[in-house]
Amino acid sequence: MRFQGQEVAAVVAETKYLAEDARDAIVVEYEILPAVISPDGAKAAGAALIRDEKEGQKDNHIYHWESGDKAKTQAAFAKAHKVVRLQTFYPRCHPAPLETCGCIADVNGATGKATIYMTSQAPHAIRTVFALVTGLPEQQIRIISPDIGGGFGNKVPVYPGYVVATAASLLIGRPVKWVEDRTENLISTGFARDFHMTGDLAVDDKGKMLALRVHLDSDNGAFFADAQPSKFKAGLFHIVTGSYDIPTAHVTADGYYTNKAPGGVAFRCSFRVTEASYLIERLVTNAAIELGIDQAEFRKKNFIKPEQFPYHSATGWVYDSGDYPKAMDVALEKLGYTELRKDVEARRRKGEVTGIGIASFTEVVGAGHGAEFDILGLRMFDSAELRIHPTGKAMLRMGTKSQGQGHETTFAQIVTEELGIPAADVAVEEGDTDTAPYGLGTYASRSTPVAGAATAMVSRKIREKARKIASHLLEAAEEDLEWEVGKFYVKGSPDRSKTIQDIAFAAYTNLPVGMEAGLEGVHYYDPPNMTYPFGTYAVVVDVDKGTGQVKVRRMVAVDDCGVRINPMIVEGQIHGGLTEGFGIAFMELITFDSEGNCIGSNFMDYLLPTAWETPKFELGETVTPSPHHPLGAKGVGESATVGSPAAYVNAVIDALSPYGITNIDMPIGPDKVWAALRSKGVTE
Repeated sequence: MRFQGQEVAAVVAETKYLAEDARDAIVVEYEILPAVISPDGAKAAGAALIRDEKEGQKDNHIYHWESGDKAKTQAAFAKAHKVVRLQTFYPRCHPAPLETCGCIADVNGATGKATIYMTSQAPHAIRTVFALVTGLPEQQIRIISPDIGGGFGNKVPVYPGYVVATAASLLIGRPVKWVEDRTENLISTGFARDFHMTGDLAVDDKGKMLALRVHLDSDNGAFFADAQPSKFKAGLFHIVTGSYDIPTAHVTADGYYTNKAPGGVAFRCSFRVTEASYLIERLVTNAAIELGIDQAEFRKKNFIKPEQFPYHSATGWVYDSGDYPKAMDVALEKLGYTELRKDVEARRRKGEVTGIGIASFTEVVGAGHGAEFDILGLRMFDSAELRIHPTGKAMLRMGTKSQGQGHETTFAQIVTEELGIPAADVAVEEGDTDTAPYGLGTYASRSTPVAGAATAMVSRKIREKARKIASHLLEAAEEDLEWEVGKFYVKGSPDRSKTIQDIAFAAYTNLPVGMEAGLEGVHYYDPPNMTYPFGTYAVVVDVDKGTGQVKVRRMVAVDDCGVRINPMIVEGQIHGGLTEGFGIAFMELITFDSEGNCIGSNFMDYLLPTAWETPKFELGETVTPSPHHPLGAKGVGESATVGSPAAYVNAVIDALSPYGITNIDMPIGPDKVWAALRSKGVTE
């Protein structure tokens, strides 16, 4: 056993209470071994070997990974006027979905068919993994993922409970249910973050960024089970150059085994982008403080300019589009930055502790182009199958799986926009591997960038067939037809028209000679590039010198996610992400004692923000369409969680910077702030 909460035995019983009683009757004799609870401990001389069962494993090191140009970066640092360093820790936190993980497995002894109702964000991938692991034929496995009570990345992995329940059903010939409790969820399922990061920023005498050098140590827990694209050992962390035109960069990463739960997941972020954004935005703020430059002006001086897109970053990304100065200007205007800066200085003269924090993030989402992005070898395309019935009603089946993102609304709206079928007439279905086209699921903000694109493309395929049928019905050449949302009409004779409903009926009753009946199609969309949503967040905080309590006075969030399909859903996603970012910045922490016992195994210890603590959010937007996405959309579900933690923390650091305090690791509780102020003789 390598971590607290690791599965040791399984009991199957008629009721939960009988199962718990039987479990408690099991006696296990443990030999207590030294615990390793951090990367520093993992690489220390004489550290206990955690994975001693792995052939050839001599230490606790998992991987070394690099990106960028080391020699060019070193040369740039040698010419720097100033080098600013930040060492920071992005602590382990947990997605903590409203409902925990669970399944009901029913293996039919007569047919051999395994039907598994499961809380999965990626049911098709789970089916394939089950087939490979169990040896069951894949066509005999049906995964049904119903409403799953939230996910946030926590419900992407394959957990032992799923496998054991299926094996038990096969063994006893009856359906078997497994549902974990909250403590089991918090201590043993996919976590997030746990990156120890060091960043160096080289700057010239005019305040221009010359180079970036970053190293991180990743605490992977007892197994290397991170849910991320196979090629990238530290996820997409090398987006760490962020929104800035940095000529050269070098990023190194090392992963280590520890005696903690494994499975770093994309907790409302696109594969470790949150950690990367946090580091660069914290580093930029500290650089502005050290250089004595206004933090907003320092960012604007170094932004990638709109005319530089598509922009090739120093670590190999090709940013599709952006206008960072515009998003910054909208945020600063909404905040009233110039006057507010004066207000901050006036308050400080009175002895108050107050500050403004800014974060201008760039996210990389929509994984991804199949040649570069896969999970377990499965290319990260996604799919949409659209079937229009004779009466003009439609069924849209997707390879994604909503956990509350509003897919049923958004995807139906895309069909409405492309074909003119009312959204109320479009049924959207996901999560059943026997009926939905194969897809990689929903996580890492890939639903609209990938599956939304698939929906648009299959709608356009159907529209082309509809054009041929309309040509037949109107007795006009295809090139003489004009499309207006919902109908085709003859050029110059708009009264001669056929609606999409007319055409749908004809697809089953009155076809051109030789045409196949029906009006349906499927599309598997392999994106040519990632999409790059961005934004600027600004936070104002006041700090109580007597208690260290931080109060968020204002929070302005300006997002650019390309074309917004449903603004209300977008705003809901942003509000949720800003709340999660607030919780991570100020409240949420999973930590461990020296013996590897999890502290944060319930909601008394692992604090989640409620409406009481959460500040008011003021939203703004800019729109810079993605040039390669069929709709110009970029995705937004995780942007606020990516960008907001640094904005919150930067506000606190700005407030404390007059006292020489330049870093406090999250979560920034009153105890940490009070201790930092006391060390400078400031507390009341």
